[in-house]
Amino acid sequence: MGTEAAAPARAMGPTKLAYFDDMWALSSTATVVSLLQEEGGRRAVLVDSTVFYPQGGGQPADTGVISAGGGARFIVDDVRMKDGVVFHYGRFEDAGDGCNSGFSEGQSVSLEVDAERRNLNSRLHSAGHLIDICMSNIGLSHFDPGKGHHFPDGPFVEYKGVIPPDQLQDKKNELEKEANELITKGAKVLAYILPYEEAAQLCGGALPSYISKDSTPRIVKFGDYPGGPCGGTHVADISIINNIKVTNIRVKKGLTKVSYSVSL
Repeated sequence: MGTEAAAPARAMGPTKLAYFDDMWALSSTATVVSLLQEEGGRRAVLVDSTVFYPQGGGQPADTGVISAGGGARFIVDDVRMKDGVVFHYGRFEDAGDGCNSGFSEGQSVSLEVDAERRNLNSRLHSAGHLIDICMSNIGLSHFDPGKGHHFPDGPFVEYKGVIPPDQLQDKKNELEKEANELITKGAKVLAYILPYEEAAQLCGGALPSYISKDSTPRIVKFGDYPGGPCGGTHVADISIINNIKVTNIRVKKGLTKVSYSVSL
């Protein structure tokens, strides 16, 4: 990110994350706070509140459109967050060379997220969390969850722990069977922003060490299972995941990597 973009991020307050309050909202209104153009010509629109999810936490960024009265449209092809400020990157339709073409600071705009992309990303992210639950259900509760990659191109979740080679195929089958049984049953998926102690109780009594005790974590909970800290978007019900296929389980250097896919 260029220095021209970094300076406004430090100067302004954090962007309100509208998807924290409603993970399933695909449109919202906001006020333009700043219009930027980086050294390489990349343009960014900054607003006071956004329904767009910025890439992070293993989940890809949303894409979509920001529009204003008079027909001005900004095509959002990437979204990132820096210092709590969300940058919507893209281009103005038929815009000239001036950075402010289309919008002006203080102007009211409409935000609309690409529904198909958001839906797939949410299903993939929820599938990763569901696999966490299923790992415990099939007797691997002592495996500590690690990295998660919930992108369409090869999603996976990683755990600290090793499955013996002669058990890999059985565990792969058990995991897939358990996941799809839970999908068939269905259960509500809810998000809460809570004081640390309440959040810890919702997560089975403890939170990861990287979460500050002075914070108010956002917890995502699947049905009656313990919740987990997460800033991403998810399906409204486990059943919406539709189907999970565990494509591979690989063990290397003390880690177990579970690769998966969801039906399109």
